[in-house]
Amino acid sequence: MGKRAYRSDRREADAAATRAAIRAAATQLFIEQGYAITTLRQVAKEAGVGERTLYAAFASKFDLYHHCLDVAISGDEDPVAVRDRPGMTDPLAEPDPAAALTAVVDYGIELLERAGDLIWVGVEAAGADERMSEFSRAGRRETQAVMLRFTTTLAERDALRPGLDAARAADVLHLLASPHTRRVLRRDLGWRVEEYREWLQGAAAQQLLP
Repeated sequence: MGKRAYRSDRREADAAATRAAIRAAATQLFIEQGYAITTLRQVAKEAGVGERTLYAAFASKFDLYHHCLDVAISGDEDPVAVRDRPGMTDPLAEPDPAAALTAVVDYGIELLERAGDLIWVGVEAAGADERMSEFSRAGRRETQAVMLRFTTTLAERDALRPGLDAARAADVLHLLASPHTRRVLRRDLGWRVEEYREWLQGAAAQQLLP
């Protein structure tokens, strides 16, 4: 490896480490004190970086929140949407409807365990911030579309319970697996993740499958 390539790799690694530090600090502050109160100055101080460094990476607080949430939802920085990740595409090819539904539910639980509290930050901020409000609405629309794609696959295989169409099944699954439901069970009522998983798997199967 030449010196130029080495330096380029080193710069990329340093930039990734800086983003990770900023992301960790911002996520903690957003969750602990809310979106509105958190400032970029606070984030920079908590991350141990200069404000210029932070602004060079993220032009606004909204951009920073967007980045933090994207990475929390995806689990990495790869620019691949949830709908295109194996956790949501593999179940579409699973011939056993019960196994497919379990896989989708499990993937959703893993996602919300990473990102649920940060999603809730956006929900709470939406009432006073129009940009955050639209962002939250867009997230719900995308989630609904992902759920509908899955339940349509079940419907095409005659795997939904009698009287339930794909659209209503998507509504039900969206509700059961929503960050709102998780918030009540995991945070307000103190359910362990194993209890939440067992309930959600059972409720989804009972509501959707014959």
